[in-house]
Amino acid sequence: MKLENIKIVMVGTTHPGNIGAAARAMHNMCIGRLSLVDPQCPIGEVAYARASGANAVLDKRETWADLKQAVGDCSLVVATSARRRSLAWPELRPRELAEKIDAMPDGEQVALVFGREHSGLTNEEIQLCNQMVCIPTNPGFSSLNLAAAIQVLCYEIFSQQAPAETEKTIDPQDLPARSSDLEGYFEHLQQVLEATGFLDPEQPGLIMQRLRRLYLRSELTLNEINILRGMLTAVQKKRD
Repeated sequence: MKLENIKIVMVGTTHPGNIGAAARAMHNMCIGRLSLVDPQCPIGEVAYARASGANAVLDKRETWADLKQAVGDCSLVVATSARRRSLAWPELRPRELAEKIDAMPDGEQVALVFGREHSGLTNEEIQLCNQMVCIPTNPGFSSLNLAAAIQVLCYEIFSQQAPAETEKTIDPQDLPARSSDLEGYFEHLQQVLEATGFLDPEQPGLIMQRLRRLYLRSELTLNEINILRGMLTAVQKKRD
């Protein structure tokens, strides 16, 4: 499924700032199709200010009189809701939704439908949707900001489809130090500490154990071992 085939549908939105913030959230996640159903506010300066540069999403927006028209071309229409309905509807978690969308053929169209700020979607509007998605939240405070809810779903979809990071080339010097490298360093360190009088050659045990624990906790790389041994060699040369 291509991201360009996904549309965010906002129904009856009452504040232009929420539309602008939604455009920003969408643009962050490479989703650019915004459909407004019966918007209850002007799309002007406030919306564009809150979009923070995601002007292209607002410029290309579609406006519809009702939800049925807005989702007519979609094979998957997903309602978002923070509350359970008396009639159970097929329900997905955000990650499950992202996986479902990712598996769909490229030619299909998807609509994610978001309701009004204060009342959400009506039961009649829910019935135009194939499935429902609920974002897990604090049971005692489940109301999400509209743009935040859009951001969560867009992120899940984007991260599901984002190309895997290319494997990084690791410098051999940055590989974890081997046991033999560490033991060579500890022997070198003890020699220098004894030579400078920091350690008693007769009783080096406890301090060396603590130093060993300190360095092992750091998970040193071979490059770091070489730097530390170079410092010890410099001390030895200076002392000599």
